[in-house]
Amino acid sequence: MLEQLLIFTRGGLILWTCKELGNALRGSPIDTLIRSCLLEERSGAASYNYDAPGAAYTLKWTFHNELGLVFVAVYQRILHLLYVDDLLSMVKQEFLDIYDPKRTLYNDFDDIFQQLKKEAEARAEEMKKSKQVGKPVNDNLGRKQGQVQSGSRDGGNKKKGGDDSGKDGGDGKKFKGRPLENGSVNNNHVGKGEAPSIVNVNGKENGASDTRAFDVNKLQKLRSKGGKETKTVVNKGSKEEPKKKITKKNRVWDDSPSESKLDFTDPVSENGEQNISVVAADHADQGESMMDKEEIISSDSETEEDEGKASKVNRGKKGWFSSMFQSIAGKASLEKSDLEPALKALKDRLMTKNVAEEIAEKLCESVAASLDGKRLASFTRISSTVQAAMEDALVCILTPRRSIDILRDVHTAKEQGKPYVVVFVGVNGVGKSTNLAKVAYWLLQHKINVMMAACDTFRSGAVEQLRTHARRLQIPIFEKGYEKDPAIVAKEAIQEASRNGSDVVLVDTAGRMQDNEPLMRALSKLIYVNNPDLVLFVGEALVGNDAVDQLSKFNQKLGDLSPSANPRLIDGILLTKFDTIDDKVGAALSMVYISGAPVMFVGCGQSYTDLKKLNVKSIVKTLLK
Repeated sequence: MLEQLLIFTRGGLILWTCKELGNALRGSPIDTLIRSCLLEERSGAASYNYDAPGAAYTLKWTFHNELGLVFVAVYQRILHLLYVDDLLSMVKQEFLDIYDPKRTLYNDFDDIFQQLKKEAEARAEEMKKSKQVGKPVNDNLGRKQGQVQSGSRDGGNKKKGGDDSGKDGGDGKKFKGRPLENGSVNNNHVGKGEAPSIVNVNGKENGASDTRAFDVNKLQKLRSKGGKETKTVVNKGSKEEPKKKITKKNRVWDDSPSESKLDFTDPVSENGEQNISVVAADHADQGESMMDKEEIISSDSETEEDEGKASKVNRGKKGWFSSMFQSIAGKASLEKSDLEPALKALKDRLMTKNVAEEIAEKLCESVAASLDGKRLASFTRISSTVQAAMEDALVCILTPRRSIDILRDVHTAKEQGKPYVVVFVGVNGVGKSTNLAKVAYWLLQHKINVMMAACDTFRSGAVEQLRTHARRLQIPIFEKGYEKDPAIVAKEAIQEASRNGSDVVLVDTAGRMQDNEPLMRALSKLIYVNNPDLVLFVGEALVGNDAVDQLSKFNQKLGDLSPSANPRLIDGILLTKFDTIDDKVGAALSMVYISGAPVMFVGCGQSYTDLKKLNVKSIVKTLLK
C-alpha cells in the first residue's frame, strides 16, 4: 500500500500531498531523502531506503527540471509495489497540465490522483496475471524439451542394447525415423551379429552428446601434440645457446671514514636542549601555519580544448547547418541520449584525476537526472552545459554542510570547563602522528594550551615519535607505554588535561586496516568510552578506489561494533601527502562523497607549517581541467 505521495518545488514549497492516504510516517523519510540524497548529488539512484524504528520505507522520485518540481512516493519496503514508477510518471504528466507557478494549492488534483492510482494498480494486476499465465506454458515447454532430449538419449542407448530396443514401450518407436540436429536420420537397426556400439561412438549418425565427447578428445590430443612439439623446440634452442654463468663481483671496501653526518637526532646535552626550546618558544622561526593564509587562485580563463570533443562527433553527424541552427535557436528539451557523449568524456576525465570509478559514475548519473528535460539555452553547447552542471555538483559536494571552525568549538568547550578532544584514526602509514603535531603547532599559534595523548600502544616507536614532537613543541604529553588499553589511556589523559588546564587533547591512535576487526573493536571502544568532540580520519591523497573501501568500512565497523544505539562515526577528514599528487586530487572528492564528512585539514609538506585548508574552487578547477 502506498504510504504517501508528495509534490514540492526545489525551493521546498509543498504544492500537493494526498490527503486520503494520510498515513503518519514514522521518522522523517522525506527530509532525510532531501538532505542525504538530493542535496548530496545522489539523485541518479533508482530508489532510497529509509529505516525508522518499527518501519522500513522505500522512496522513489522523479523530477521536472525545467519547472523545478519534485515528485516523491513513499511505500513500505516489504510490499514491493510494481506500479510506483508508472504512477509517478502519470502524476507528473497530469500535474503539469494544471500547474501554474502562481498557484500554491491544488486541491482539485485529489480526484485525478485517485483515478491515476486505480489505473496504475489495474495495470500492475494485469502484468501479474500475464506473468502467472506465462509461467506454466514455459514449464510445459521445458518439460517437452526435456522429454525430447531424454528420448533421443534413450534411443541411442537402446540401440546399443541390440534386441532390447523395442521392449520398453513406445519411446523407441516415437523417435524412429525422426531427423536429429546434425541432419542424419535415426533409423538404423542393429542385428544380432553386428557390433552394437561402433556407430554411436564415432558419432556420425547419432545425437549431439556423443559428438561433443569426440571433439573434446580430439582437442586434448591436439593440445598434447602441440605441447610436445613446443617442448622439443625449447630443448633444441637451449642446447644451441647455453646460458653463461653469472659470477658475483667482489665488493670493494672503502676504509676511509665518511665525512657526512649520518645521525640527525638531537643530542642529549645542554646545547641540544637549548636549541629545542628556542624552536618551540619562538614560532616565528618556523613561520606561520598555512592554515591562516588565504590561497590565491589564478583567474586566467581555461582553454576548452577537450570540451568540444563530444559535441564535434554529433556535429559531424548532424551537419554544419543543423548544429549551427540548434546552437542559435536552442534545443526544445535535453534528453539522456543527448547527454551521454559529454557525460562519458567527463567520467573519463574524473577517473584520470584519481576519482573512484563508482563515484564518477554516480556523479554522472546525478548530473544526467538534473539536466533531463531542461531546455538548452541559445548559443550554448551541450558539453558546456554538462560541464557547468558538473561544476555546480562538485562545489555542492565539497562544500561543508556544517561549521568546521575548530577554534570556535575549542573556546565553547573552554567556557563549559572541559577540554576539547580530537581523535585521529586511519590506516597504517598515512601520517597520523606527523599531522597531529602540525595541528598542535597551529593551535599553539592561536594561544591554545594543547596536550598530546599517546594512545598508540601497539606500534613500536609510536610513543617515542610523539614524545619527540612534544619535546620540540614544548607541550605536555600523556603516555602509559605499550600493551595498554588505549581507551583507558585516553580517558586518563582527558582527566589529566582537566586538572592541568589544557584546552585541547589530541589523541593519537594506532594505524589499522579497515578489515582488522580486533583493532577496529578497540577503536570503537575508545570512541564510545571517551565520546570525543571530533573524530578525524587521516587518509592519503594518493589512494584512488581504495578511499571508498577505507572510509565506508571504517564507518561501518564503528557503527556495528559500538554498543551505543547512536554510534559516533567519522566527523572530518585530514588529507595527507597532498603535495605529491600534482593534479590527481580525486581522492578528496571520493572521500567526501562516500562519507559526507568535510575535509578539514590538508597536509602538504614535512614541516609543522605545512597544513592548510581545502580550497574547494581550486579542487573543482583541477578536476575539470
